[in-house]
Parts: sequence; C-alpha cells; structure tokens
Amino acid sequence: MSQPKTSSKSKSSKSDASKVHKLALKGSSKVVNEFFEYCINTILFQRGVYPAEDFTAVKKYGLTMMVTADDQVKAYIKKIMGQLKEWMYGSKISKLVVVITSKETGEHVERWQFDVQIFGKNAKTKSSKQAADQENSAPDATEAPEEKTETEIQAEIQSIFRQITASVTFLPMLDGNCTFNVLVYADADSEVPLEWGDSDAKEIKNGEKVQLRSFSTSNHRVDTLVSYRLAD
Repeated sequence: MSQPKTSSKSKSSKSDASKVHKLALKGSSKVVNEFFEYCINTILFQRGVYPAEDFTAVKKYGLTMMVTADDQVKAYIKKIMGQLKEWMYGSKISKLVVVITSKETGEHVERWQFDVQIFGKNAKTKSSKQAADQENSAPDATEAPEEKTETEIQAEIQSIFRQITASVTFLPMLDGNCTFNVLVYADADSEVPLEWGDSDAKEIKNGEKVQLRSFSTSNHRVDTLVSYRLAD
C-alpha cells in the first residue's frame, strides 16, 4: 500500500503515438488536479472549517464555487496542488484524502477520500497484498471507458459537487474549532519534498461511511467517499 504523505494547516501539503498518449494523460491529470483543488475549498466552506466571509465566489463547472480568500490558506493549498500536479503527471497517486480534526480534542471527525484509478497503459499492476490493503478503494478497473466529451465529464463533476453541498443534510454539525490535513497516497518511489512527512491513515474511529458519485476521463476515474463520526 502506498504510504500517505501529509502536510497540515491550521489558521494561526519515443513514438509519436506515445507522445499523444502522454499529452492525453497530462490533460486528464490537469482535470483531476483542478477537481481536487475545488474539492478542498468546497469542503472547507461547506463544513465551516473557516468562516464564510473568508471565501469568495467563482464560476467553475457551470456552478458557483466558493474558494478561500485567506492568504495563508491559499498559500497552503497552492503548495499542495503544486506537488500534487507533479505526482499526478507521473501517475504516482492512488488517493487524496481531506481529514477534518477537532482542535480541542485532536479527534478526527470527518474524512473525505478520493480514490484515483488510472486506465490502460498507465495503470500500474498491484500485488494482491496492495489490493487487499486498499479496503476502501473502488474495484480496480484498468480498461479505459468510452471516450467522453468535456461536457459529459463536467456533468459528472457537477453531480459530485452538488452531493458535497447536499451532504450538510446528513453530516453531523462540527463542534468547536477544527483544522484540516491533506493526505496523498503516493507510490513508494515518489520523490517527496522535505516538508511532506509520512502519516497514518487518520481513519474515523467507528465512523459511518457514505459512497458518493464518481467521475471519469479517458485516463482516470475518481471515486468519492466520506466518513464521519456519529454525533455523541
């Protein structure tokens, strides 16, 4: 199982054919990378990790999205996305996880997991042990789906963001001040910057899990799962 890397933040991480294929993968990686950036912002806004006045509205995916306007948080997310971009282009990523933690108790109260599958030539073969370790991951699928238009991909992404927004109807209210961590499951041979360290999985103890929608491109599939602690 790839080791999760984390960086935490509180307010006060040959042939012409192959060239064409790499370009397609790069374009798909950019779509996934942007999706993750907006997911982090949306989760922080919808779950009230930071005050609503710290966010500004932008148009993306045909929706009004809220992104942080706080300089510290923006810089932190930018740093994460810069490293994630390198790992995505190198097909080194299997999961991205956003964990919300109570500042008072240090308990992990919510965990948003995004499983990444890579199709076709770029899919890495996994050992049976690695496959068994990824108990929360969707089943492997190395065969690429049918080609989709940008409009079709955007519609799938829209559905996920609508689900994240609607999740406030079933997720328990977050009490007190919270902070967040971003975990990235990168291949063992990935180059890791000094500021990124190994981390445990930060699972929710005795948590409930809800599988949300997925989206796919010709090169990637992303599945979404939220785990949360039941209210006392």
